Amino acid sequence: MSARRYFGTDGVRGVAGRHPMTAGFALSLGVATAELLKSTGKTRPAVVVGMDTRRSGPMLAHALAAGLASRGADVTDLGVVPTPAVSYLTRSLGADAGVVVSASHNPFDDNGLKVFNADGEKLDDALEAELEALVDRLGAGTNGEVEPVVGSALGRFRRLPRQGTGRAASAYTDHLLANAPYLDGLKVVIDCANGAGHLVAPYVFKRIGARLEVMNADPDGENINVGCGSTSPEQVVRRVVEGGFDVGVTFDGDADRALLVDGRGRVVTGDHIMAICAVTRGEREIVATHMSNLGMERYLQGRGIAVRRVKVGDRYVHEELKRSGLRLGGEQSGHVLFLDKAPTGDGILTALQVLAAVRQSGRPLEAWMDEIPVYPQELVNVAVPAELKEALPQAPEVAAAVRAAEAELGDAGRLLLRPSGTEPLVRVMAEGPDHDVVRSVVDSVAAAVRRASGTTAAADA
Repeated sequence: MSARRYFGTDGVRGVAGRHPMTAGFALSLGVATAELLKSTGKTRPAVVVGMDTRRSGPMLAHALAAGLASRGADVTDLGVVPTPAVSYLTRSLGADAGVVVSASHNPFDDNGLKVFNADGEKLDDALEAELEALVDRLGAGTNGEVEPVVGSALGRFRRLPRQGTGRAASAYTDHLLANAPYLDGLKVVIDCANGAGHLVAPYVFKRIGARLEVMNADPDGENINVGCGSTSPEQVVRRVVEGGFDVGVTFDGDADRALLVDGRGRVVTGDHIMAICAVTRGEREIVATHMSNLGMERYLQGRGIAVRRVKVGDRYVHEELKRSGLRLGGEQSGHVLFLDKAPTGDGILTALQVLAAVRQSGRPLEAWMDEIPVYPQELVNVAVPAELKEALPQAPEVAAAVRAAEAELGDAGRLLLRPSGTEPLVRVMAEGPDHDVVRSVVDSVAAAVRRASGTTAAADA
């Protein structure tokens, strides 16, 4: 199968207004999605569409809906909802597909298009490749290769009635509440990243008995993820410590990931979350990515729980979980999957599940954090020309630096070098018991990547 041109590790992403993140491309993707569904025997496909709080969201969502309806697909507009709500409602409403317009944790200028199948799962590589081929072949569907759709054959468009929170689909909030512990006055602060969870998350946490303070829940179309949320947890750390909160929770822009903060101001990463939940749920094996901390892996191995690693991207975690019949997996970033609870990663659900696990254990979150080791880990994101990022890890100068770094780390540590799936970056990560050695090898490999790409350290993200 040829390499995908538009889809990365998490849908199509780019700067809104610049190809492929344009209204024209969204229209073409809508056309292609409808045609792909019709080719499987769906004579009148049903598709749900949601978005996060970016200014460019309505432009792309409406263009996508127009493309779908132009080829006879009925569209249900969910409005601003978390990405996992689109996944959940695709399945619970019996739709044939779902699409979310979101760039998740990326900067405001970006946006993205992510397609779910009828089970609320992200498409596999083969289906994304089919969609890309249809986008290129059919475009907006006016080139004579498909029969015109007219009159009553055109798709319908409707908005889902808002209930429960007054703005969010009640079926999704009911699902979250059904999987939530009662917090019995726990003092909680949540950071909604001015994103898609800004209504649902406060509603759910209030309903389960939290004494709640809410931060960054006033989106203006441009402030999503800006100095807040799971990519910038410093605000929540500071507030937890200053305000004497029991726990902090911080989401990203589309609320598909979450990090927590314990009462001492320590960030509870996805690795901690997986470790806590794996032990309390009695898992025998979990799935993590190559970025997960070696300390977490060795902690779980000491308790008879195996860790299976896959390449970075929650889609690959999901694929391995399904292939192996496992239930729990995720990423260090806080993107955690509980396949017995939901078909995709859900930040609000993740926070609820780890709080339930802590309560079930009878031990405070701080005790878990004391127990789970974290090896020193350094990550440098080297900004490179987009057209070079895939080839740079194989460049002779970079390969030589990697070999030298691995020799220095030895068996006690590890090095990971990979191009980002969503941004023009090459990520260099190392970890091991000696922080000075880890820092040194990361710096040396990052410098080799810069030299090979012709960039400078000042350009790093």
